Amino acid sequence: MPRILIVAPSWVGDAVLAQPLFKRLHERHGSLTLDVLATPWTRALFARMPEINASIESPFGHGELALRGRYALGRSLAARGYDQAIVLPNSWKSALIPCVAGIPLRTGFVGEARWGLLNDARRLDKQALPLMVERFALLAEVPGDAVKRPLAAAQLEVDHAQRAASLRRLGLAPRRPVAALCPGAEYGPAKRWPPEYYAELAQKLAAAGCEVWLVGGAQDAAIGDAIAQVAGSDCINLCGRSTLAEAIDLLSCAALIVSNDSGLMHIAAALGKPLTAIYGSSSPAFTPPLSARAQIVKLDLACSPCFRRECPLGHFNCMRQLTPQQVWERIDFDRIREPVPKISA
Repeated sequence: MPRILIVAPSWVGDAVLAQPLFKRLHERHGSLTLDVLATPWTRALFARMPEINASIESPFGHGELALRGRYALGRSLAARGYDQAIVLPNSWKSALIPCVAGIPLRTGFVGEARWGLLNDARRLDKQALPLMVERFALLAEVPGDAVKRPLAAAQLEVDHAQRAASLRRLGLAPRRPVAALCPGAEYGPAKRWPPEYYAELAQKLAAAGCEVWLVGGAQDAAIGDAIAQVAGSDCINLCGRSTLAEAIDLLSCAALIVSNDSGLMHIAAALGKPLTAIYGSSSPAFTPPLSARAQIVKLDLACSPCFRRECPLGHFNCMRQLTPQQVWERIDFDRIREPVPKISA
């Protein structure tokens, strides 16, 4: 049985986009042990993917070199007997650990001075493969072969007993359809629809009979507070109150989700939820939500997408000119048929 190690992306959304690669590897190899080397903040996500046998913690932060630590981790992996490593990040340091571990086949794209660290280095044709999910999936194939289409869907598992426990811990007992709003985006403010717009949308959704939850990480707590202060009792601010695993449980309860282009947007898509995804500085031509139930709202201004963390022109028109009414009109309430979740296991 082949043993393959995935060096996973450190961004949550990118980790979701890697799941079609995992499915294709199982399709190609049949019996397969597939492990991931993942950051602490993404491991809960891989626990929801049935393709993954085990996740191994990579304790290094964004941009952290930590050569001694990477060398020690690589040596500790040598005994696991992996036949192949597939390195998804393009950095030099991400390719170091599999090389130190002595994994015989080390696959990835030509990147940051990685010759020698990778012995199966592929050149990427960005025009032929514009989507990140396609680029990841290509690495499942032997060199020279094309991506197999259609790509498998991203699909996260939900444990209903675990979900009930998450709701109880957070003191939630929904009695109406849940509308989840995800106002954060870790990459930067240029990807975030204004908090006051989310507050207006929350009030509209509450008036339509929804229970509104704000879902996000600790870095989104201030944004959630700003929205809740305007929306008042019309929404429950859960930003910063849940782990990533619990955030997945929360989103699995939703009858509809509205989100910036973020990790939680990709999670919502992988849960198969009715999703309205708001794009400004980024582009769905590169990282779209992988779901037939997702619809994209964007303005297509001449200056976007710029892919910058902050608006380089200072006006932020790609988000400022996208009004709450425009987003409201794109929510297809006729497609929302999700049952209200029960908190009993």
